[in-house]
Amino acid sequence: MPTGTLATHEHDANAPIWGSTPLALHDRVWASRGVQVVRPGAGEVEPNGPVLYLLLAPSALLEFDLDPVVKRLHWLKPRAVRLRVVDRHEQPFRERVISDAEGRLSEIRREYYQQTAATARAWITDEAAIAEQWREATSPRKALAAMRVYSRRRETVPLALAGAVQYAHADRGARRWLDATAPRWSRASAVFPDVYEFAPGVWAHEAAHVSPEARFVGPVWIGAGRTVERGEIVVGPAAMRDAEGSEHPDVPPVPWDVVRSPVWELPSMVGPHSDLRRFGKRLFDIVFSLVVLLATAPLYPLIMLAIYLEDGRPFFFAHPRQTIGGRIFPCYKFRTMCRDAERMKQELEAANQADGPQFFIENDPRLLRCGKFLRKYQLDEIPQFWNVFRGHMSVVGPRPSPDKENQYCPAWREARLSVRPGITGLWQVLRTREPLTDFQEWIRYDLEYVKHQSFGRDIWIIARTVRQILL
Repeated sequence: MPTGTLATHEHDANAPIWGSTPLALHDRVWASRGVQVVRPGAGEVEPNGPVLYLLLAPSALLEFDLDPVVKRLHWLKPRAVRLRVVDRHEQPFRERVISDAEGRLSEIRREYYQQTAATARAWITDEAAIAEQWREATSPRKALAAMRVYSRRRETVPLALAGAVQYAHADRGARRWLDATAPRWSRASAVFPDVYEFAPGVWAHEAAHVSPEARFVGPVWIGAGRTVERGEIVVGPAAMRDAEGSEHPDVPPVPWDVVRSPVWELPSMVGPHSDLRRFGKRLFDIVFSLVVLLATAPLYPLIMLAIYLEDGRPFFFAHPRQTIGGRIFPCYKFRTMCRDAERMKQELEAANQADGPQFFIENDPRLLRCGKFLRKYQLDEIPQFWNVFRGHMSVVGPRPSPDKENQYCPAWREARLSVRPGITGLWQVLRTREPLTDFQEWIRYDLEYVKHQSFGRDIWIIARTVRQILL
């Protein structure tokens, strides 16, 4: 698509997004909040993972604020909250940007909704037994009859809420539910492991191909196999369904342990304890790097002798990388490649197996024989602990990258340069090296670490790194 063109993407009510139908997508949105959606005769009730259970009609799509419900459950201690969700259509229209076949702006169309408010009944409970009773009902009418028993016993409390009420079988119902949900949802990667936040409010599948120079206005969900080209402007709320003809991604079961993890909820370097966390992380880096440098000191002459016998000097390689705030620093490593490796890199560019700004060849001919051994056990990175001691790096963080690589994605660049780069990190321990996904994984895991970093996660990454080296 030519530079500067506009694109709008309609949502086909029956088309999958990230391998999920709109109904399944709706249920995953609620799962990311710790709530399992239960419908009569469908699925299985998870007895341990969810915090709450939302009991709905077979095709209902709801969006509302959960906080009043949680407060009602906490203070009044009912067995269930009896909800009436009212869609008042406070803004009775939706504006869409329409472009012609060549991508030029054609019109801005305003579509008006019906003025009659839509309502829906729902129940929320924290008891798996009640949710199972709802699921076992053979029809919505019998499910409601079973819940009235609790009401007659005065074991439920009523609550009316404003929200979005739509139905998956209704024309445009899924799209209107999306319009209400997309601006509020920020946890897609908690329930879709192959989805990452490409830019604020823009969630993309790893199999999507998104140009760093594409622009997004409003929240956008980008399906598997979709392509957003250079200069394309996507106006949201929009859901770009999975590409036709491509294999729809497999959707694993909801990882309730991840959804409920307190680590997931920790913000990145914000809040009243951010200064304390920075101080604690820096103190840990100093102590850890000093211990490693002293413990590995006897290895230095042996490694330097191996490099000298095979390829002479220099023993070390210092590459300019960017640290917090974009400052340049020399990132030290033991030299593992021949001395003219940079010249050979240009000749080998066509053999690059990485899909982003990285350069990776499985059997790189530039590697020294001793370099293969050093890389296998990550001994070449020991000098980086000097960078950690000096404050250029951290033990755990995003991979240190040069300015050229950091230009590929502005939102990703700003996030990863808000913290010190690390010797190891989430991407290093979780990447798969699958063809055409490495760069997407790199972005996804860097952003996930920056957003959800914690001391506990750092220790887990260090332990996982040691395990990968030894096994």
